Amino acid sequence: MAKQKLQGKTIAFLATDGFEQVELTKPWDAIKEAGAEVHLISLKSGKIQGVHHDEKGDQFSVDKTIDEVSAENYEGLVLPGGVFNPDALRMNETAVDFVRDFFKQGKPVAAICHGPWTLIEADVVEGRRVTSWPSLKTDLKNAGAEWVDEECVCDQGLVTSRNPDDLPAFCKKAIEEFAEGKHAGQTV
Repeated sequence: MAKQKLQGKTIAFLATDGFEQVELTKPWDAIKEAGAEVHLISLKSGKIQGVHHDEKGDQFSVDKTIDEVSAENYEGLVLPGGVFNPDALRMNETAVDFVRDFFKQGKPVAAICHGPWTLIEADVVEGRRVTSWPSLKTDLKNAGAEWVDEECVCDQGLVTSRNPDDLPAFCKKAIEEFAEGKHAGQTV
C-alpha cells in the first residue's frame, strides 16, 4: 500500500554540480519506491557532479534543464544540499522562479541541509518554521524564518531537515506531504 502512495505523481529534484549525493539518492529512491515518477532538473543538460562532503562522488544524468520545465508539471519539489549546489541555484533567476512557483501553487517542497539557501533567495521562508545545516541559521532568521534544531520540520507543506543523518525522517515526511498534495498555507 505504501508502495502506491505517490502513484501518478511526478516529483522534481532540482540540483546542479556540487550536490550532496546521498541527499539526492536516498529521497530519489524512497520517492520512486512510493510510486512517483522523478525527474532530475538542472541548470545544464548532460551530467551533474555529486559530492560526498568535500570528495567527488558520482555523476548523474539530467532529465530536463531548468529552461524546459514549469512547476505546473510537478506535484512536489526536492532540494538536496551540498554547499556548491544551492549556492549556484540561488544565483540562477530561472531556478529561483521555479522554486517560488511551487509555493505560489501551494505545492509541497522538501529541502535538506544547505538546500534552504535557495528558499531564502526565492523569498518563501518568512514566517515559516524551518531547520537546516547549522551555518544557515542566521541566514534563515534574517530572512524571517523561525529556525529550530530538529531532525525534520514540516510547516504547511514545507519539509526541512539538517543533514544526511536526518534522511530517514526527511524522506518519510516528504512522501507524506507529496501524497497529501497542495497545502493552503504553502504560499509566498
